[in-house]
Amino acid sequence: MTARSGLSEAEAARRLEARGLVEAPATSRSTRSIVRANVFTVFNVILLALGGLTLAFGDWRDALFLGIVVSNAAIGITQELRAKRALDRLAALVAPHGRVVRDGTERLLHVEELVPGDLVRVQAGDQIVADGPLVAATALALDESILTGESQAVVRGAGEEVRSGSFAIEGDGLYEIAAVGAESYAERLAGEAREFRHPRSPLERALNRLLFVLVGVMVPLGAVLVFALWERNESVRDSVTTAVAGIVTLVPEGLILLASLTYAAAALQLARRGALAQQLNAIESLASVDVLCLDKTGTLTDANLRVLSLVPADGASPDELAAALGRFAASAPSRNLTLEALAAAYPAPAEEPLEVVPFSSRTRWSALRLDDAGYVLGAPELFPLGPLAEEASAEQRAGRRVLALGTTTQAFDRGTVDGGPPPTVPLGLAVLAEELRPEARETVAFFLAEGVELKVLSGDAAATVASIAADAGIPLAGPVLDGRELPEDPHELRRVVLGASVIGRISPEDKRRVVEALRDAGRYVAMVGDGVNDVPALKAARLAIAQGTGAQMAKSVADVVLVNGEFGAVPKMVAEGRKILRNIQRVTKLFVTKSVFAVFLILSIGVTPQEYPLLPRHLTLAASLAIGIPAFFLALAPSEGPWKTERFLREMARFAVPAGVAAGLGVLAAYLLALNVFDLGLVEARTVATTVLIAVGLWLILALEATGGKRSAGVGILCGVLFAVYGVVLALPGLRGFFELAVPGPGAVVMALFGAGLAVGFLWLTDERFVPGRGGRG
Repeated sequence: MTARSGLSEAEAARRLEARGLVEAPATSRSTRSIVRANVFTVFNVILLALGGLTLAFGDWRDALFLGIVVSNAAIGITQELRAKRALDRLAALVAPHGRVVRDGTERLLHVEELVPGDLVRVQAGDQIVADGPLVAATALALDESILTGESQAVVRGAGEEVRSGSFAIEGDGLYEIAAVGAESYAERLAGEAREFRHPRSPLERALNRLLFVLVGVMVPLGAVLVFALWERNESVRDSVTTAVAGIVTLVPEGLILLASLTYAAAALQLARRGALAQQLNAIESLASVDVLCLDKTGTLTDANLRVLSLVPADGASPDELAAALGRFAASAPSRNLTLEALAAAYPAPAEEPLEVVPFSSRTRWSALRLDDAGYVLGAPELFPLGPLAEEASAEQRAGRRVLALGTTTQAFDRGTVDGGPPPTVPLGLAVLAEELRPEARETVAFFLAEGVELKVLSGDAAATVASIAADAGIPLAGPVLDGRELPEDPHELRRVVLGASVIGRISPEDKRRVVEALRDAGRYVAMVGDGVNDVPALKAARLAIAQGTGAQMAKSVADVVLVNGEFGAVPKMVAEGRKILRNIQRVTKLFVTKSVFAVFLILSIGVTPQEYPLLPRHLTLAASLAIGIPAFFLALAPSEGPWKTERFLREMARFAVPAGVAAGLGVLAAYLLALNVFDLGLVEARTVATTVLIAVGLWLILALEATGGKRSAGVGILCGVLFAVYGVVLALPGLRGFFELAVPGPGAVVMALFGAGLAVGFLWLTDERFVPGRGGRG
């Protein structure tokens, strides 16, 4: 290996064979984690314990709910494994890689293919993928916050150590790998690069609070029921049957499955649309966003640039300006889209620069010193352009990107770099064009129709950004702001950015401040970006979306990566997220209604000497037909309507408490009348109670879901089919005997109608939301 040619391919292959492939970092949950999460839940443990008691001391048919535990776990595991496979395939496309120099030639390799001794080139936006010393560095600044917690960039020079887990934010360098894989931080990249990300989402927190409440209610009520049975000296068999019937109904056994299933299904849908969800709560965030901050280049416009024209300064010719731009573009060690466009337009041989100041989105200029000249390239307002200044402004107002090039004889003092370029003599302007993405206008229109506010944050001139934004259809609310003039006071900054839709000449740190100001104002902020200059804002946003073609650093910190780089895919993802989460919110009300119903029965009849109206097997049948099966279909069905997480538990209670109490009233009244007034037998009275519970449950689904249209018809058909299934259970002797039900006689039918009518009438008087088609999907 020579100093700059790297290992030979043969030597690298020998070292790789001797060491073996490094295990790639995990790109999604492990299979073990998925199985554990779906099997070992609090409610599964409770149901397994109750099932064990039933099998030991009761009728094995009353342990039918154990089948629900098994099927829930199996469905959840299967769906999540499908999503995992899809996510792993996408993650492989955006996995970290290094620009390795072997035999003097650069090539891209994944982390697991690297070996000690390899030379790796790093540029702005790249991850450091292994540990090792820098062989060469040009103004290389690293973000080492993952390793040290320090948010400020650290400048590293030749001979200093770099470690995997950090990112290059400015400059470039070449380092030799000393440790990779288990001997370094490489295997921690995927997790640690995002460990700053957001806490649990509002819906996740709300569901957790709900589950804690249900467990808190379950323990004392179960104790009260067991104590009452013990006081009555019931037989062990009857005590176990009654206790299990009461407690099992309290358990929302399908709720955890439903949440994990729908999240997994959403992640799978995103994967099919070419998006990698790297955070579970990204699904909810997609649905919750009300402010979307965009970087202009690569999002609204195509990332590719083309040179439109050159405007030489007085005393310079077009050929001289073109030659100077070509030399600069060919010789700059740090590449970006602007330099690539200039190099394509004005080819020139590369030269070894004597001094380099790499481009920084913070300072907006870069410089090279070659053998016979020093060149400075940057934003036109940094140069003494004289008569050219007006022409530069006119081009910017037309939506063009304008660069100025000048010469200087002064040395590039790193101590004064942040204050601006050294004195220069302008050579002229380069005018470049960006093309609006074909889907940009349609995407913007979608977000505006959905009530999402759009804000464009760009390092380009404010006039250029405003022109592109207007062309895309973004309303120019308020003044067009210059990022260099943003107020320092947080309260004033919040006031200013809330009223503006375009901010130009904004630095990466000011992008972050803008996002934080919007977030502090109570807005749910998403940030879309692709470059290293977008990373601070991506970290600050509630939802970070990165282009798959963007910098490795941006992809690493993002919640969602658009693998194909198509911004037009985002509206479909937002619609998918809102659909699924609307459905989760609504069907959750059915599970909570069942728990309220259980509380009502335990307190009203469970503590009395009266026979309990329902056996565990009746409750399993009713819960499957009136909650579990409908919830499975409705959670993944198309939906419309508002989406909000505010007052989630209150909204649950407003529906579930009256619904559960009404169901309890109907079941209890029909059961007691059938048993004590109509003198029906216990089996027939329990058949009445089961029938009322299923009928009321299916009616609640109609009230919750049916508001007209195709969805209404579909829900009605589903409920009709499920009630018909119950009819089949009553009609077939084998099933009827298994569930200990009876063929309803005239008296039983009358009582079932009375109980269902009582429950429905109670709800109609309570709130019109319980009237199908009138109250809206509440």
